[in-house]
Amino acid sequence: MMASQTQGIQQLLTAEKRAADKVSEARKRKARRIKQARDEAQAEIERYRQERERLFKEYEAKYMGSKEDVAAKIDKNAQILIQDLHLEVENNKERVLTELLDIVCNIKPEVHRNYFVMNPRK
Repeated sequence: MMASQTQGIQQLLTAEKRAADKVSEARKRKARRIKQARDEAQAEIERYRQERERLFKEYEAKYMGSKEDVAAKIDKNAQILIQDLHLEVENNKERVLTELLDIVCNIKPEVHRNYFVMNPRK
């Protein structure tokens, strides 16, 4: 009877060990599946991001031109504006200098119009 109890306990321990091994293996499989799913999701996200980036670059090139084209247009417009400003300076330099000298050299002393309002006795 003692031997059969020992044998029964031994069988229970063996069954418990196998069950623990199966649970452990199932947990490992689950962890591997989760990791694989994460990796696949990350790869899919990366593919989607690359596709959207490609579409954006196509849209940008189609409607805005490349960054170099935009920079070239800005530089060209700036050069045109600078040339226009230089031309305006050259065209108006004499007139401005004449007016400035006239204002500085031809001083006409006058009593300010508010002087009598502020000092009515005078």
